[in-house]
Amino acid sequence: QVQLVESGGGLVQPGGSLRLSCVASVSNFRISIMGWYRQIPGKQRDLVAQITTSDNTYYADSVKGRFTISRDNAENTVYLQMNSLKPEDTAVYYCNSRGPFYNYWGRGTQVTVSS
Repeated sequence: QVQLVESGGGLVQPGGSLRLSCVASVSNFRISIMGWYRQIPGKQRDLVAQITTSDNTYYADSVKGRFTISRDNAENTVYLQMNSLKPEDTAVYYCNSRGPFYNYWGRGTQVTVSS
């Protein structure tokens, strides 16, 4: 059974940092495009950052220069380093793993940015 397990969320003050981790129990992690999405109540789930199998990255404009996505294929883990956090970054963050014939989601981790 495929599992994506996120961790690292929490409460942080504006300007602070958090590092999210997602461990994937998938045999095809190395060939998967990994991404982080976020969602607030009543809104759609939006792509925050994505990393391909060749380590090409994409970032939403709202997080460019503040967030960094990386992956460790040996550990089947993808990370999201979030710096200079703002209240508008508050959301549930979801890990995603996708390929030609699959699209898996984690259960999400809450990130709250508040003073």
